[in-house]
Amino acid sequence: MSTGTTTTSPPGDDVAPHGSTGSRATRILGVLTLVGSALVVWLAFIATPADRVQGESVRLLYLHVPSVTVAYLACGITFVASAMWLWKRSEWWDIVGSSAAEIASVFTAVTLLTGMVWGQATWGTAWEWDPRLTSTLFLFLLLVGYQALRAAAPDRDARARRSAVVGLLLIPNIVVVNRSVEWWRSLHQDATLFRTDLDFRIEGLMLFTWMFATVVGLVLLAWLLIHRFRVGWLANRAEERRLDDAVAARRAEGGVPPVVDLAPTAAPTTGSGTGGDA
Repeated sequence: MSTGTTTTSPPGDDVAPHGSTGSRATRILGVLTLVGSALVVWLAFIATPADRVQGESVRLLYLHVPSVTVAYLACGITFVASAMWLWKRSEWWDIVGSSAAEIASVFTAVTLLTGMVWGQATWGTAWEWDPRLTSTLFLFLLLVGYQALRAAAPDRDARARRSAVVGLLLIPNIVVVNRSVEWWRSLHQDATLFRTDLDFRIEGLMLFTWMFATVVGLVLLAWLLIHRFRVGWLANRAEERRLDDAVAARRAEGGVPPVVDLAPTAAPTTGSGTGGDA
């Protein structure tokens, strides 16, 4: 069946069992994520001290900020994948972009929820129409809209094209989110680590725990992205099979003999799509 886009087999197709999204690489990433998460919990709640100003509520830092980092990176992947799809029209880039967007929406939601809990503890209110909070909410709604467009378009090419246009809006929105505390008056604190005056406001074990939690979050992102990509690829193959079965059923109803494809079947690839656009 022709869909107007280049198709490819999912990465790791040579090692993943048929119909499965797991492989040796994903199992290693999964173990690293579990072990790393356990260490983060121990560091965040037992090993690190409370903050002199924020007290015990500072422990939300080790979930809130890594979630922001993962959400930003996943949005960046969606942005790049959207641009590449508009250029290459490759199924590979479409699945990468949609997979990363789903993950980004989850981590943006975690960012908002942990930020509300932290805000209640430090500001005395869970929500204010603050520039940082408002722009982050808009980012989340943009990600939801991206997925809604995909769900509303039955045609795969139209689905990829519309969502790719929305995907290009993610990075400009992230710039607004990141710079909002400098461009407008905000309740949210300014940068803690990446400061132009190099006056870092965190150090020692607290800094290590923050960085380690971020690394664990990035490993989790890789694990989720690989699995979600493979699910998306399998979903496309199932969609093609349903369409082929429907066409065959209609031809049978009309007494038309089935079409026999005599072309040789190409061996599946395990890397990027045609043209090396991965």
